[in-house]
Amino acid sequence: MSGPNAPRVENKVDVPALKKKLGRMYVLALAVLGLMLFLPAGTLRFWEAWAYLAILFIPMAGVGIYFFKHDPEVMERRLRTREKEKTQKKFSLAGFVLFAAAFLIIGFDRRWDWSAVPLVLVVIADVMVALGYGIFVLVIRENRFLLRVVEVEAGQNVISSGPYAVVRHPMYAGVLLLYLFTPLALGSFWALIPFGLIAALFPIRILNEERVLLRDLDGYADYMKKTRFRLIPGIW
Repeated sequence: MSGPNAPRVENKVDVPALKKKLGRMYVLALAVLGLMLFLPAGTLRFWEAWAYLAILFIPMAGVGIYFFKHDPEVMERRLRTREKEKTQKKFSLAGFVLFAAAFLIIGFDRRWDWSAVPLVLVVIADVMVALGYGIFVLVIRENRFLLRVVEVEAGQNVISSGPYAVVRHPMYAGVLLLYLFTPLALGSFWALIPFGLIAALFPIRILNEERVLLRDLDGYADYMKKTRFRLIPGIW
């Protein structure tokens, strides 16, 4: 982990090429997620899905523009997805399968009206999804070494400021919030099952990640003593 004022390791990034690559990935992600929702739903008259996609992808574009301007290395690091730890590989595979299943369930739920989620609950869930994504962005700003994979880079150092002063894994806290409220934001009670299973995997990933950080990141043991809770303040 590293804060915004940490020493930087020079790593020249081909920004134009990176922009093109991330632009293609952005469009592909939007298209795939849209297809996973609208195809099984059998209709485009699915306002919860349109609202959800807007809540995620409009801010995502703004975040990308910000980091390309201020710190393109952050964007380059976010492209690394190949896990080295066996436990993390299993977590990633299980998470992917459950994530895909959840969105297909949401689509079919819309088609066959399995759930009747009240409007007020959908709106509250939309707000919580936005909050979860906002926490995720704050963590990226605080920790420019934040990766999708579990590993320690040269020049990386421990921080305890910002969201890291509250819990040791604030990114997972934000993502967990986003995941748990996604089914309700999309009008499905049934999708709470696969997303709940994804949430149940988080402690496994976190405990394995902490073993790696204790082994490879100087000062992490002291940080653990200072910041007691991993994911939820006052609980765990």
